[in-house]
Parts: sequence; C-alpha cells; structure tokens
Amino acid sequence: MQTSVQALMKEHNARVKLLNISIRAITLGCRFLFIFFLAKLLTPAEVGLYGLVTATVAYSLYFVGLDFYTYTTRELASHPRFVWGGLLKNQIVLSLVLYAVVLPALLLVFVSEMLPWELAKWFFMLIVLEHICQELTRLFIAVSEQLSASIVLFLRQGTWAIVIVLAMLYEESLRNLDAVFATWVMACGIAIAFSVRKLRSMEVKGWSARIDREWIWRGIRIALPLLIATLAIRGIFTIDRYWVQWLAGLEIVGAYVLFIGLASTLMSFLDAGVFSFAYPAMIAAYQRNEPQRYRKKMREMLLLTLLFSFGFAVVSVVVLPYLLDWLGKDIYLQNQVLFYWLLLATILNALGMVPHYAVYSQKRDRSIIQSHLAALPVFIAVTALVGIWKPLFAVPIGLCASQLFIIFWKARAYLQCTPRPFLGIAKA
Repeated sequence: MQTSVQALMKEHNARVKLLNISIRAITLGCRFLFIFFLAKLLTPAEVGLYGLVTATVAYSLYFVGLDFYTYTTRELASHPRFVWGGLLKNQIVLSLVLYAVVLPALLLVFVSEMLPWELAKWFFMLIVLEHICQELTRLFIAVSEQLSASIVLFLRQGTWAIVIVLAMLYEESLRNLDAVFATWVMACGIAIAFSVRKLRSMEVKGWSARIDREWIWRGIRIALPLLIATLAIRGIFTIDRYWVQWLAGLEIVGAYVLFIGLASTLMSFLDAGVFSFAYPAMIAAYQRNEPQRYRKKMREMLLLTLLFSFGFAVVSVVVLPYLLDWLGKDIYLQNQVLFYWLLLATILNALGMVPHYAVYSQKRDRSIIQSHLAALPVFIAVTALVGIWKPLFAVPIGLCASQLFIIFWKARAYLQCTPRPFLGIAKA
C-alpha cells in the first residue's frame, strides 16, 4: 500500500514538473516571438524606446527591492508557516518605505530627459507592479510552489505578449507604446490577483505580529553586499542601451534591443534547462562531501552549456537573415553584424556561469561580488576606448570584454578555493 502511494506521488510530482517546464517554455516562446512582432509592427525608434524603458524599469527594481528576498526566503525556510505572515509583513513595510524614497528620486530619469515625460505614468506603474509580481514569484519558489511561480511568470510575461501582438495585427491604431505598456500593466494586475488568491489558500498565519525593525535592519545588512554587486553587473546591461543611443541614435537602439533580445534567449534556455537543475545538485554534493558527484555535475553543466551555445549559434546565424527579410526594415538588415557581437557576449556570459555556480555552490560569495564590481569599470573603459574609432561596435565589444574578464576572475577563484578532490571534471 505504501509503495503504491509513493509511486502515485512520484508520478504526480513528475507531471507537475513537466507542466512547470512546459509553462516556462511557452512563456519563453511568447517573449521570443513578441520581440520580433514588435520590430515588425512598430518603428525602430519605438522599439528602441521600449528597450530603454524595460531596461530602466528592470534596474529600478533593485532599488525598490534591495534584493531583500535573499534574506526573506532563508527566513521562511527556517520558520514554521504560522509565523510567515509576520515575516512577509515586515518585508511589505520595508517595500512601502522604499517606494516613498525611491520613486520620487526616479523622477530624475525624466527631468534629465533620459526618458520622455509621456511615458512616466507607465514607468512608475510598471515598477510597482513588476516588483510585487517579482516578489510573489520568489515567494512561491521559496515555499516549493514552483507551479504557481511559473503561472505568475506566464501571466506577467507571456499572456500580454500574445494579446498585444494579436491586437496590433488586427487593429493598426493599437500599434503604439501606450497600448503595449497598458497591456503589460493589466497582465501584472491579473498576476497579482492570482497570487493573492493562492496566498490565501496557503493559510499563511502571523499577519497580526508587530513590525520587527531589528529583523528588517538585519536583513538589509545581509542583502546589501550582494545588492551592490548585482547593481554593478546589471548596470552594464542598463547603461549599454543608453550608451548606444548616445553613440548612434534611438533607431540603432531599436536594432540593438532586437538583437540582444534574440541573443539573450540562449541564457533563458540555459537557466531553465541546465543551470536551475545543476547548481542545486552541486550544492548538495559539496555539502555531503561527494566529490565524484560534484565533478560529474560540473562536467554535465560545462558540456551542456557548450552544446547549447554551439547549437544556438549555428541555428541563429542560419535563421537570422530570413527573419530580418521578413521584418522588411533596412535598419535591421544593415546592422545585423551587431547580433554576432552580442551573440559572442552572451556565449561568454553563459560560459562564465559555469565557474560562477562552482564558486557559488561552495559559498564563496566574495569572489562573485568582486568580479561583478570589477567588470563594470572594464566595460566602461573598453567601450569608451573603442567608441573613439568604432562607435557602432563600442558597446558590444565592451560587453564581450567585461564577460571575458568575469570568466577569468571566476575561473581563478574556482581553481584557488576548490578543495582538490572536488577540482576538475574528470570521471574518476
């Protein structure tokens, strides 16, 4: 009887895992198609402006969130469910304080004319709604509700991409950024409504607990070092679009956004299909002192990363010219060489994740922080230097240089800190 119950549970878990992966794959497919239809239906300048807004919103989330989830999720795992409400309440209070401080400060984005004032309403709505969705997704992952997390991700990233593309195809008057951002906002609202309903069904207790200021300050102190490193590395992928605009104009930013969107699909595939499975197993193997299993997972991660990267590069290089012909816009065809530089930068980023997770699995966070902090000035220096002679290629080459620098830094850290039995990828 017990064996049959275990078999049924195993089968159920396998189905849930398959459904979870399927939802994420569909979401990824929606985003991939969305960026091409956006380039087809909007002007290159509008695509460029969309890229600037999304990059700035994504970067702003770190300031309203402080990466505090890294602390909260560990606390949830170490406390019973009847006190979770109090912990979440503490984080909500912190978020409200950060909104009051950060959102007014972000008006500088518009005062300095980095973005036009007519997009301000969408910008601020998206920051708040995306932050709430992001934190709810992380919460569901932390409490082993991965399916709910995938559904929220699909609602906030996949559904609206499908809806707005179909709407723009049917109605020409909707082919504008206001329609795009309005649909995004509505999708976030639906995702939040689903999340609140799910949260209620989980019967989380402890909401009446008093605000624990000491707990909040302790979390800030723990999250801050990693946040600074994250701001440095993510800053590269925010500055890049503005730097392209300054060097080459908003229409070239549109081409850059299209090409980096295509290239970054590789990282999405690797995150979902390789890294998310490999690094938890590496952490477990290291903690249990299983060097052979650790090296096996390291070998699998490296080989799969190389295989995926090679396959993606071949397919994208073959398919890209046909996709650009379908778009029918000269600016994308004339600047497709940008894609090859961005593809190289993405492959270097992917390869850098192998020593990254090796170091991370050993809790050597300092090396990761140092590499991210040092990579930003490398990017700025190389981009500024190349920009003197080759303005169009300055930012992609700067990205390649920064990612190559990170690979060497993390590889050195891996070789220096890894105990000898765990070092390498040999089978024996």
